[in-house]
Amino acid sequence: MAAGLRKYVEAIPGRPLPHGILLNTCTDVRDVTDEHELLGIEWLGLGCCPVNVWRDPCTDESLGGESPGQPPQKEFCRPTAEHADPITVYAGAECSTMGWTYAEARTHAEASLELGEQEAVEAGFWTNTLAMTAQDLTPAAGPVNIAQGVAALEGCLAEQYGGVGTLHVPAGAAAVLGCCNLVHRDGNGSLSTLAGNCAVIGAGYSAMNTGPGNIPADPGTAWLYITGPVVVRRGPTVTIPDRPGASVNIRTNDLRVLVERSYVVATTCVVCAIQVVTCP
Repeated sequence: MAAGLRKYVEAIPGRPLPHGILLNTCTDVRDVTDEHELLGIEWLGLGCCPVNVWRDPCTDESLGGESPGQPPQKEFCRPTAEHADPITVYAGAECSTMGWTYAEARTHAEASLELGEQEAVEAGFWTNTLAMTAQDLTPAAGPVNIAQGVAALEGCLAEQYGGVGTLHVPAGAAAVLGCCNLVHRDGNGSLSTLAGNCAVIGAGYSAMNTGPGNIPADPGTAWLYITGPVVVRRGPTVTIPDRPGASVNIRTNDLRVLVERSYVVATTCVVCAIQVVTCP
């Protein structure tokens, strides 16, 4: 059939991956109205200091019944200041003024952002936070199998935080998790490890797949990260321009509409990373 006879229909709709950072029910996503929160936030870390067991030298036989020198003292921990910076994601639509109206271009850009913003937020969080702050647990011998990798990450989290955390997995490695029965689906639809940590499987993580320092993964390998809980602050969408006239470039007769949104993704206490093998 000739191209000129084809019927114009609506675009094929899509859905973001269900276990990504914005749709996973174990991630705390908050719609905020205070624009100051979208410029970046800071707080004192909670749960990062250890809770110690007191050993009384008068009753603890392992201490020999005597304490030479200064008597034991209970330890105090000064909370660490933590912060998170904004991530702005956007989608733009461009067309000839003879092809689309402003309303059509705006609708298209808004739909594009809705479909792809989760992937963009994941990529920004991975690149700016995970890969820039992680402790690398990969042994000198090189990447490990995925079960060993998850075990090492959960051990790192437990030792330094102790609460429920978040495992961050590239979508390209998700099938390997299933082969080893490393995660299961909770009653609320989220994915959790056997230890009880939340699992986020991200398309944006898969697109990045870099290790600490944002060094790309070797072929046949993937990077996994684990963190404390994740809180996502989300602002409203902003359309630029917000009226038809300003969207037209009179020099080229093109129409442009941009839709953007700011996020602040925060986690706490610890970020650990390990490189795993994704093929036998």
